[in-house]
Amino acid sequence: MPLSIRPFTAADQAALLPLLDAYAAEMRGVLHGQAATTGAAVAALLAADARAELLVAWQERAPQGFALFFDLPEIVFARRCGQLDDLFVLPAARGRGIARALVGAVGEAGHARGWSHLRWFVPESDRAAIALYERIAEHAPWRSYIQRLDPGASL
Repeated sequence: MPLSIRPFTAADQAALLPLLDAYAAEMRGVLHGQAATTGAAVAALLAADARAELLVAWQERAPQGFALFFDLPEIVFARRCGQLDDLFVLPAARGRGIARALVGAVGEAGHARGWSHLRWFVPESDRAAIALYERIAEHAPWRSYIQRLDPGASL
């Protein structure tokens, strides 16, 4: 079963809905039952935002995971950089290198675009993700902060 990673297209939307629903369900657990959404709402949001880029990992014509990222200005180096916003792999597909392949594919896109770096955030409680990221990237020397603008969107 070879893995294929390619950008999301409108033709992928129906096939991607169960994957997005699985992500929303998992995030509801992380958010402790707080407001989360459905795959259909996520797909509509992504379709309406040309800035969001989504790479999807496929095996046997079934989506296994995705990486949502943005190409941003980076003023320190007067270049562009990448921001990996969400990374998800179906629980049944974990442990097969799909997350690593998705991060690698975003990095390849950034290399081709001349990014200075790729950055991302991870919840402190996501030990499995942190273990992977410690193997494939270096820990950044800064802290992450968040200012809540919507009390219903708390972690």
